[in-house]
Amino acid sequence: MTSNTDTPASRLVIDAVRAAFVDVSASAQTCIAVALSGGLDSTALLDAAVRCVGSSRVIALHIHHGLSPNADAWAAHCHAFAQALGVRFASRQVDVVREGGESLEAAARDARYRALDALCAEQGASALWLAHHADDQAETVLLQLLRGAGVAGLAAMAPQRADGASTPRVRPLLHLLRAQLEHYAHERDLRWIDDESNADTRYARNALRHDVLPALAVHFPGFRDALARTASHAASAQRLLDELARIDMTSAQGDDEGALALSAVLAFDDERAINLLRYWMRSLGLQAASAARIGEVLRQLRDAAVSRDGHALRIDHAGSCLRAYRDAIFWEKGDSADPADLDDGANPARMASVLNWDGESIWRLPHWRGTFVFKAAARGDEDAVSEATLRAAPLCARSRAGGERLRLSADGPGRTLKNLFQERGVPGWKRDVPLVFLGEILLFVPSIGVNRACVEVSGEGGELTYRRIEWHPDLMIA
Repeated sequence: MTSNTDTPASRLVIDAVRAAFVDVSASAQTCIAVALSGGLDSTALLDAAVRCVGSSRVIALHIHHGLSPNADAWAAHCHAFAQALGVRFASRQVDVVREGGESLEAAARDARYRALDALCAEQGASALWLAHHADDQAETVLLQLLRGAGVAGLAAMAPQRADGASTPRVRPLLHLLRAQLEHYAHERDLRWIDDESNADTRYARNALRHDVLPALAVHFPGFRDALARTASHAASAQRLLDELARIDMTSAQGDDEGALALSAVLAFDDERAINLLRYWMRSLGLQAASAARIGEVLRQLRDAAVSRDGHALRIDHAGSCLRAYRDAIFWEKGDSADPADLDDGANPARMASVLNWDGESIWRLPHWRGTFVFKAAARGDEDAVSEATLRAAPLCARSRAGGERLRLSADGPGRTLKNLFQERGVPGWKRDVPLVFLGEILLFVPSIGVNRACVEVSGEGGELTYRRIEWHPDLMIA
C-alpha cells in the first residue's frame, strides 16, 4: 500500500498498478505474472505489484535470450531480486532465430513472447504484466510511422490485450513517463541492470531514443501525449475495420471450416477485400503480410478467377500456402519445398510401409508426414472395419498408381478414386495420400473411406469388435 513517505511520483506508479489489478479477478487464486528483464522499468513494476497485491499473488518471469555475454548474470540478478521480494520466480532460455529478413529485435521479441506465454500457462497466471511506458509508446508510434505502417501498426501497444490466443497482456505503466519510474526506483532504493545493447544506435529504436526524442522534447514538449492520442485514434479505427472484416468474413464463409468463397471475396472492392484477407489471415494465426504482399495475393486471386485456373494457384507465405479449389480458398501449412501437384492427383510413389496389425492404435508414416489412427468403433460406424479383417492379412500403405477402384457399399458399383475425389470436392493437392491395402486388396482411402468390397471379401459378421480408421496429416489447415 502507499505509505505516508511516498512522493507524488511514487503514488502515480502505485495508483497505476492498483488500477490494473482492479480489472483482474479478486480470487485468492489469482496470479499475476510480471515479465522481469532486470531493467529499470520491469524492476519498478515488480516492486509496485508486490506492494499492491502481495507477494503470494505475483510471479516473476525472466527470459534468457543468450544474446549478451552478461545474460547469465542478468538471470541471476532477477532471481535474487524476486527472492528478496518473496515472490516465485521462473525463467526460460530461448534460441533467437531470424527468418526471411526479420530483424534481430523482432526475432527476439517473438521468441520472448512465445516463451512468456508458455511460462504463464505452466504457472497458471491470470495475466501477464509488461512494463512498457509512455516513452516506449512514443518510440513505437514513430517507428511505425517511419516504416509506413497502416492503422494497426500506428495503434502501437494496447494498455490491455486479451484475444484468447495467449494469456491476457496488461501494461499498467503505459501512461507514465520513464522519468517517473526512475523517481520511484530511486525512492525505493531499487537496483537494476542496464542492457549494453540499449546504447547501440545501429538499432532503430535506440537511434530514436538517443538522437531524435531529446530533440523533439525541446521543440515539442508534449509530443508523447500527442503520439499516445494518435495510437488511441488508430486503435479505434482498427476496431472498426476489424468489425467490418468480421461482417465480411461471415458473408464470405466457405463450406469448409477456415475457407472463404472466392467469388464473395472478389465481389468486394480492393480496399475492402484486402481488409478482409488481412483479418482472415490473422484469425488463422498466420504471420502478418506487408501491404505489397497482401495486394499481390488479391491480384493473383483475381487473375485465377478470370483464367478459371484456380487449381494452379499457390501463394507461399511464412510457412503456409494459399490454395484455391472450385470456389473456395484455403490457407494450408506447407512451403515451396513441397512436391508439385500432378494433373491426375497422383504424385510420384513413396516407399511402401507394411504393418502386421495386432491391436495398434496408431501407425506412424514419417515419409507421408502423417499417422493412421485405429479408434474403437461400433459396427456400422463410418469407416469401421472389424479387428478380424485388420488381422486377416498384412496392411500396406502405398501411393496411388492410377486406376484404383472402391465400392462405398457392399452392393454398390466400383468407382475410380478420381471420380470419388471429384465428387467429394477434394482438391488435387489433397489427393496425395497413402492408400491402405489389405494384402493386395484396397481397404481404405483418406477423404473417401473404407472399400466395402474388401470388407465383404473378408467375410465380416457375428459378434466382432471394430475399429474406425482415420488419417491424421502432420500439417493441417492453419
